[in-house]
Amino acid sequence: MNPELASYAAVCDGVAQLFQPFVEVVLHDLETETAAHIAGNFSKREIGEPSLLHEIDFRPTERLLGPYEKVNWDGRRIKSISIILRDSNERPTAVMCINADVSHFHAVMQTLSAFASIPIDHAKPASLFKEDWHERINEYIQNWTGSRGLIIAGLTREQKQQVVKDLSADGAFGGKNSAAYISRILGMGRATVYKYLNQDRSVDA
Repeated sequence: MNPELASYAAVCDGVAQLFQPFVEVVLHDLETETAAHIAGNFSKREIGEPSLLHEIDFRPTERLLGPYEKVNWDGRRIKSISIILRDSNERPTAVMCINADVSHFHAVMQTLSAFASIPIDHAKPASLFKEDWHERINEYIQNWTGSRGLIIAGLTREQKQQVVKDLSADGAFGGKNSAAYISRILGMGRATVYKYLNQDRSVDA
């Protein structure tokens, strides 16, 4: 290997070891147009074989090519980026290609998507959810916050008070222990929930 590229070889090894077994790093010597070093090899390339980079026209200021997609020999999808390495005179001397095997992640994404999806023709069974006030409260609060562009964790004291008031108006406190459940969801004490309810009722009176 060209002695000037030896330090880059250590970088290749470090990147490949950090992300093993998902990343391969190939260092191409532009002077000999061959693969000078390969770390984490999964492409079955060999050191010394032609780089096939001679047709690339590097612009004077170009440093990176990609990311771009490739296909490995076994059909796996590869996400790649090429780093153009230059000498002190800004002359391109090598190309470091980092290849990430993303096929495993695509498989995980597909599995999670399939697991999380619910067929559109499968409605909630009425017999199970008719009396489930937990479910109704959950949906109510999610709709309440979502319609206002809010999240439960970010509600102010005044907003929580308004949620309690609106829940009460819709009869959400009719279920046994519903006040305790709502207090847990909103992250406040049960006494505070009752305080808001009493304030609301005193105003109505």
